[in-house]
Amino acid sequence: MSNHKQTKDNFIAQAGILAAAGFISRIIGLLYRGPLNSVLGEAGTSCYTEAHNFYNIALLLSSYSIPAAISKVIAQKLAMKEYRNAHRFYYCAMGYVLVVGSIASSIMFFLPNLFVTENAVPVLRVFAPTILASGVLGVMRGYFQAHKSTIQTSVSQIFEQIANACISVGMAYFLIVNVFGEVQIPDETWSEALSSRYITLGAMGSAIGTGAGVLMALLVMLFFCLINRGIIFRRIRRDQHEKVDSYPEMILMITHVISPFILSTAIYNLNDSILTYVYKKWIPAIRELDSFVQEVNWGIFSGLAMTVYRIPITVATAMAAAVIPTITLSVVKGEYEEAKEKIASATKTTMLISIPAAVGLFALAEPVIGFVFPRRTDEVYKKAAVLLMILVGSTIFYALSTLSNSVLQALGRMKVPVVNAAIALVIQVGISVAMLLWTNFDCFGLAIGYVIYSIVMFGLNQRVLYKTIGYRIDLKGCFFGPFVSAAVMGVFAKAVYELFYLLIEDKRVALIPAIVMAVFVYFVVLMMMHAVTEEELRSFPKGQLIVKLAKKAKLLR
Repeated sequence: MSNHKQTKDNFIAQAGILAAAGFISRIIGLLYRGPLNSVLGEAGTSCYTEAHNFYNIALLLSSYSIPAAISKVIAQKLAMKEYRNAHRFYYCAMGYVLVVGSIASSIMFFLPNLFVTENAVPVLRVFAPTILASGVLGVMRGYFQAHKSTIQTSVSQIFEQIANACISVGMAYFLIVNVFGEVQIPDETWSEALSSRYITLGAMGSAIGTGAGVLMALLVMLFFCLINRGIIFRRIRRDQHEKVDSYPEMILMITHVISPFILSTAIYNLNDSILTYVYKKWIPAIRELDSFVQEVNWGIFSGLAMTVYRIPITVATAMAAAVIPTITLSVVKGEYEEAKEKIASATKTTMLISIPAAVGLFALAEPVIGFVFPRRTDEVYKKAAVLLMILVGSTIFYALSTLSNSVLQALGRMKVPVVNAAIALVIQVGISVAMLLWTNFDCFGLAIGYVIYSIVMFGLNQRVLYKTIGYRIDLKGCFFGPFVSAAVMGVFAKAVYELFYLLIEDKRVALIPAIVMAVFVYFVVLMMMHAVTEEELRSFPKGQLIVKLAKKAKLLR
C-alpha cells in the first residue's frame, strides 16, 4: 500500500473512531435527557437551556475551539519534526487557557445577572468552574489530535457523557426531593415563587452533572498523558532542530491562530443565545404573550427537538476535527491535489451518514421524540416532531458547513469562516424575528431560521473553497446514491414502524425494528447502486464487519 493511501486510510479511520465515540456519547445523552426532563419538566428544561446556552458562549470564547486550533499549529510543527517546539507550544497553550478560562469563569460567577434571567442565575454560577476545566481538557485533546490519534479524545468523551448522565439526573432529583419531598412538575396552579424555586433547583442539579462529566474526562486525559509521557519526551530529546521558538513568539502565534477559530465558532453557535433572548424576553414583551407558555414552548424546541436534531452533526464534528491536522500536513508539504482528495473523502463519508440520519429522523420524528422523552402529552410529541421534521432540513448543509469551516482554517483561510458565519447569523436572526413578529409560526419560525442559516453558511464556504483550492463537491458521488438509498430506507422504516405499532401498540418498542430495518435497507441499496466503495465502508464504525457481511451476501466483489 502506498504512503498516500495509508495516510488517507488513517485519516478516515481516526475520524471514524471519533464519530463512533461522538455517536455513543450522543446516545448516552439522549437516554438520560428523557429521565432528566421528566424531573425538570418543560419549564425546568428551558431554564437549564438558557443558562447552558450562555455557558456555551463563554466556552466558545475561552476554550471550545482550542482542540482544533492546537491541533493545527502542533501538526505544522510535527510535519517539520520540530518536536521540542510542538511541546513548548502545548505548554504555552495551557497557560493561555488557564488565564482566559479563569477570566471567563469569574465573569460568569460574579456577574450572571447581566446574561440570564433570574431563575437561571444560580444555574450559571454552577456552570462557571466548568469553563476553566474545559479549557485544560481542550488543550490535551488538541495535542493528541495533532498526532493523528483520536482514541484519547474518543474515550474521554464517552466517560464524560456517562458521568454527566448519571450525576445530572441524580443531582436534579436529589435537590428537588430534598426541598419539596417529591418530584411534581409545576403547572399553572403553582405560585410563581414555588415554581421558580423548583425550576432553579432542578436545573442546578443538571448543571452539576455537566461539571462532573468534564472533570471525569480530564482525569481520563491525564491518564493518557502519563502513559504516553515516555514516548513524548524521547522524541523531544532526539529533536535536532537548533531553533527554539520563544514564548513571546508562541503567544503571538496563539493569538493569530486561536482568535479566528474562536470567533468563527462563537458566531457559528451564537444563534442559540440570541434566539433565546428574542423568544423568551423580547417577543413576549412586544406581543404581550404569556411568559409561562413561551417558557414551555422554548423547552419543547430547545430541550426536545434541538437535542435530537444535533445527533447527526456528531459525524461532521468528528470529521472536522480529524481533517485539520491531515490537511495542514498536505498544505505544509505543498501537496494540494492530495489535500483535495482528502477533502473529497471527508465530504463523502460525512454525507454517507448525515443524509440517511436526516431522512430517518424525518420519517420517524414522533416515535423518536417519544422514545427519548417518555411520559409527555400527545400535544408535546406532535409539536416536537414537527419542529424536528423542519430542523432536519438543515442537517446536511450544517454538516457540510461544519466540515468546510475546518477545511478553510486548515488551508490558512482563518478569517473566512468568521465573516461567513456573521453574514449567515444576521440573515437567520432577521428572518426569525420577522416570522415571530408578523406571523403565528411561533417556534416553527425559529426552526426555519436554522435551515436558512445552514444553507447560507454552506454556500458561502463552498464558494471560497473553490476559489482557494479549486475544489468542487462531486454532487453525484456525494449526494445521489445516499439520497436514493435513504429515500428507500425511509419508506421501509416508516412501514415497519406502522406495522409493529398495529401489532403491539407500543411506540417505543415498534421503533426498534424500524431502526434496524432502516440501517439494513440503506446499506443494501447503497451497495446495490455501487454508491460506496469497500474502502469507504471500512471507515464506518464496525466497517470490517459490514464489509465481511456484504461480501458474503455478494453485495461487494
